[in-house]
Amino acid sequence: MLIDLKGITKSYQTGDVVTPVLHGITVGIDRGEYVAIMGQSGSGKSTLMNLLGLLDRADGGTYTLNGMDVTALDAAQQAEVRNKTIGFVFQSFNLLKRMSVAENVALPLVYAGASRGEAKKRATELLERVGLGALGGRMPNQLSGGQQQRVAIARALVNNPPLLLADEPTGNLDTKTTEEVLKVFEQLNREQGLSIVIVTHEPDVAHHAKRLVRLRDGLVVFDGAPAEGAHG
Repeated sequence: MLIDLKGITKSYQTGDVVTPVLHGITVGIDRGEYVAIMGQSGSGKSTLMNLLGLLDRADGGTYTLNGMDVTALDAAQQAEVRNKTIGFVFQSFNLLKRMSVAENVALPLVYAGASRGEAKKRATELLERVGLGALGGRMPNQLSGGQQQRVAIARALVNNPPLLLADEPTGNLDTKTTEEVLKVFEQLNREQGLSIVIVTHEPDVAHHAKRLVRLRDGLVVFDGAPAEGAHG
């Protein structure tokens, strides 16, 4: 199992006010799964995504990621696990405007100590995989929104993580472009066996996943086929 959450709780404190957000989340996700997490505003889905991505820490429960109990790791240890295990795709593409498409994709490898030649080769391979092999020399502002998101996907995969976390990745895209980006996710999941967890508030996006986890008031209220629960 790639992700194993047991009894995860999380609250936030503002002054003297404590606001519980997650009330004991128990969810397992196997390697190679494509899972959508849905829920209305305030349901806890963004908090859960931050916990999955080791961007925040649970108050209680255990989180086993890729065979390692990450619950008790300190911040530096969690950062190391995060960098090796998780690729992130966000609603905003977060591309560096003054760097070429290929340079944007290669950047995490360069930071990790890879040679520029190795990083460039890997970036070229990933741009081919997301259908942008001919555009590596362009600047981000020369690409459409959908193309920029595909660049962001390639960048997220450059360190070869087993898990891709996507937080509202189609939120800034029109319907046609959304379909193009979701097709890339489907291909990566089907052909590469990449595990994907996508947070979305859009039922049409959730339908592309193979499994839906729906949250309400910090609890899992549905876990099953998207066709049965996306509109529930």
